[in-house]
Amino acid sequence: MHRALPALLRGPAVALAGIARESGGEVVRLGLGPFRPYLVSHPDHVQQVMRLEWTNYQRMGMFWRPLERLFGHSIMGDGEQWSISRKILQPMFTTRYIATIAEEVSRRVAARIEEWDDHARTGRNFDAATEMSTILTYIVNRVLFGDKLDRKDGEDIIPAFDTVANSLVYRFLMPFMPYTVRVPRDRALEKAVQRIDDVVYPIVRRAMDHPDDSTDVISMLCRSTDDNGDPLTAKQIRDALVSVYAASSETTAMVITWLWLLLKEHPQVEARLQAEIDEVVGDGPARPEHLPRLAYTRMVLLETLRMYPAGWLLPRQVMEDAEVGGVRIRRGSTVFICPYATQRLDGFWERPDEFDPERFAPVEGERRHRYSYFPFGGGPHKCLGEHLFYVEAPLVVASILSRYRVSVPTPGPYPMGWAASLRPKQKVMLKVAFAGRDRVGAAR
Repeated sequence: MHRALPALLRGPAVALAGIARESGGEVVRLGLGPFRPYLVSHPDHVQQVMRLEWTNYQRMGMFWRPLERLFGHSIMGDGEQWSISRKILQPMFTTRYIATIAEEVSRRVAARIEEWDDHARTGRNFDAATEMSTILTYIVNRVLFGDKLDRKDGEDIIPAFDTVANSLVYRFLMPFMPYTVRVPRDRALEKAVQRIDDVVYPIVRRAMDHPDDSTDVISMLCRSTDDNGDPLTAKQIRDALVSVYAASSETTAMVITWLWLLLKEHPQVEARLQAEIDEVVGDGPARPEHLPRLAYTRMVLLETLRMYPAGWLLPRQVMEDAEVGGVRIRRGSTVFICPYATQRLDGFWERPDEFDPERFAPVEGERRHRYSYFPFGGGPHKCLGEHLFYVEAPLVVASILSRYRVSVPTPGPYPMGWAASLRPKQKVMLKVAFAGRDRVGAAR
């Protein structure tokens, strides 16, 4: 058993990655005071838990209870409500459907990014994570809410989600603490969830009172029924919307925030990325027809996801006695799956701590274990937002870099913060300058 509490308190993701590496990917039991979960990091074992025997490893228990405050019972949970939500929502997140909205996503990205012109003219720095979240919220508002979410309300819930992400980690680190006892940030978490509810519930109720045949997610949910043929309740619709919002915006916003830091530290990657965007997109903005030719941009994003997967911890509760990697695990135990750790295992990645987009070059005959890389999870619970990410993320990055040159004045290093999603500990500031000659002239 590995006594991991001190290291986890210093940096949970880094600590778990270190333990996984020391064990060579073998199953390790962690000593966290009275709580003793199992760390599963080898891709074979991850595949067993997440795909082959997934019904025995459920998203419930002490680690999922804090998440229920935000997500309720929908695609972020398990059981009947997960099944209902997944069945309804999955058609809205297929590659075919995402292709039909790609043009609208492109227009949204271009319109929102043009607002950076003022930053370029004044030279004023701005917060990367907040701005990335704002852009993604602007996009997702169309896809999820059919523009039923007022822009101010949409931007107001961004700090609420940030508060939730930064507050949940205390419950994660003290899962054994009863809910009758307050832990740090509990009140902040409750207020943030209430703020989200204050925005989402009125939209849900208006949509339920005035149903239409729009193709946005909220309209579709209002027209849907459960397995008994009954309409979904306001709570079910709210839970589904909040879950999909997080899956569609949080991951992409955080990945692009990390990307700016990685590009600062790897100027040769930045130069090659910029050259591709200059050649393919030109003065911009990026459009869906550019995506197939933005091959290196995709490689850069895939490698960023490898190094900094937003969902860094995926706990599961064992429903019946099991065996993983020769280790007997009793019913009721908790299993930790950590993409951050698995995606940095020496046995599956050369120089795992180095940022190298060439890992994802389309080399014929290359075979990588399917579960050595799973930033969107795996099995039946794989994130619905994956296909949307592969459209919106390159469109955002390519549109920004076709219009501006981006620099990061915030000095490094850039440690990870304590949060439910992987994010920098410090506030990361960006500075932009116009890229095109015509805009440089206009700025003068």
